[in-house]
Amino acid sequence: MGQKKNLHPEKLLGKFLKWRLRHISNRQFIMFLSILIGIASGLGAVAIKNSVHFISVLVQDIIHAEGPGYIFLFSPIIGILLTVLFIKYVLKRPVRHGIPNVLYALSKRKGRIRSHNMFSSIVTSSLTVGFGGSVGLEGPTVSTGAAIGSNIGQLFHLNFRQITLLLGCASAAAMSAIFKAPVAAIVFALEVIMLDLTLSAIVPLLMASASAVLTSYLFMGQQLLYPVNIRTTFEINDLLFYILLGIITGLVAVYFTKVYLYIERLFGKLKTLQSRLLAGGLGLGILLFFFPSLYGEGYEIINRILAGDVSFLFDQQIFSGLRTYWPAVAGLMLLMIGLKVVATSITFGSGGVGGIFAPTLFIGSSTGLLFAMLISHMGIAELSEQNFALAGMGGLIAGVLHAPLTGLFLIADVTGGYELFLPLMITAAISFATAKTFVKNSVYTHQLAQRKELLTHDKDQVALTLMDVTKLIETDFSIISPDAKLGDLVNVVSKAHRNLFPVVDNQGILHGMVKMDDIRNIIFKPDLYETVKVNDLMYMPEYFISPDDSMEDLVEIFRTSGRFNIAVIDKGKYLGFISRANAFTAYRNFVKRFSGEY
Repeated sequence: MGQKKNLHPEKLLGKFLKWRLRHISNRQFIMFLSILIGIASGLGAVAIKNSVHFISVLVQDIIHAEGPGYIFLFSPIIGILLTVLFIKYVLKRPVRHGIPNVLYALSKRKGRIRSHNMFSSIVTSSLTVGFGGSVGLEGPTVSTGAAIGSNIGQLFHLNFRQITLLLGCASAAAMSAIFKAPVAAIVFALEVIMLDLTLSAIVPLLMASASAVLTSYLFMGQQLLYPVNIRTTFEINDLLFYILLGIITGLVAVYFTKVYLYIERLFGKLKTLQSRLLAGGLGLGILLFFFPSLYGEGYEIINRILAGDVSFLFDQQIFSGLRTYWPAVAGLMLLMIGLKVVATSITFGSGGVGGIFAPTLFIGSSTGLLFAMLISHMGIAELSEQNFALAGMGGLIAGVLHAPLTGLFLIADVTGGYELFLPLMITAAISFATAKTFVKNSVYTHQLAQRKELLTHDKDQVALTLMDVTKLIETDFSIISPDAKLGDLVNVVSKAHRNLFPVVDNQGILHGMVKMDDIRNIIFKPDLYETVKVNDLMYMPEYFISPDDSMEDLVEIFRTSGRFNIAVIDKGKYLGFISRANAFTAYRNFVKRFSGEY
């Protein structure tokens, strides 16, 4: 009887990879993986949506059973507490915010995302949003999809260029599934995830987006997320008002970004997890008690806004008497817009997990509706409230995310409002330009830009961000002790092939450097070999770099100093030098490799 071979999974994978290299081209394999990632990301979106729906229905049933919404005071803190406990005691590692996590993985981790992100964002965002956290599910869905794409790429030992493409496919797939917006999803991957891909890479993006939306259709139906019936299309007389709305949504986007970052800093000053949870949970609970419309994602409220229905403002009984008083309606609408930003920021600050797409759409639709109502009420013009609510959504996406194309295509996709393409284009473009004037980076990219870790569509900037300074260090410089004499230095010079000599003690501490040019006039004077000390000849470098510095810092030092070699020093210890020629060659090779086909 023959003995059965016990094949280890790694051996099976190795055999498959060898077979794949012989029989399947890279292009074909990436196509297959893009479809696989699209389906997996679609299933992730379905899991998040259904989990949140189940929890929120449960909470809403309890609220209706208990009476006047006092549960709103406690449900957010319960959800955020469960989220924090899951992260601390079950996961035991942080869950980064969705899209910034993807951008960070691209810029600093070579596209590698930890495997727990394939499920951790599903659990944490479901708990946060299901219990009333005033955030969306798009960020966690993108994070889940990106983690799937990254781990599949790592499993099959793909290179950085290929993993980057899979991350883009996964991000597009996640957006396509959660919004049922396949076209906008591809634009989002190119604009927000900041992929600068070749034309051939567009096909995997299309396949991933299409397979994801088909998966979403299979489980969640084909109906539009925000079904609208466009009754009046664009009229040239309304052009000025769409321009004005673009400016207003741009300013609201600036308010969103600044308040978000300010509240983030405030919560950052709270030292303990308990204090952040208590302050955030109670603050959010109070906001939800007075404004129940701020609960969760707010998709139902957005649909009511698109229908011109503002009755949700009076869900709290204390406001019900103001229903017929127009200034009160406008004031409550404006207050709700301002407080939605606060509620979203508090949810994040206290430990909740979610995304900002849904809050942005909520605020944008409210802003557009309020603008149209004010113009019509003041008798200036009779504007379509629905059209301007849609334009407001596109404008705020463009302003908050600094992504005008995403704002344009997303609103057209999720509402079926392609008849309003031109006014959406105008409002989104002007909103983006207005927001960019006051805020250089979006909420997604602010921290990465501050740390010089942000990727852009500029290939030079990408190279400077992704290149690792430590891999450029040259260590073949001959060192000399600070206690040595000229004779010892001459002996070292006779065997060296460099003209720069670092002076380093036994502990590796750099004391200075000696240049060949500085000793050329005395090197052939034997009578000085025992009297002249290296200490008297060395100098401390004016310019040096740390291994933690970026490639951009190195380039700036080369530019300002004019030097051909820069010392690398880590807390006083000598590590080596980086030469201008070596850095330039490595840079050119990186740009060539990154710009090539996958």
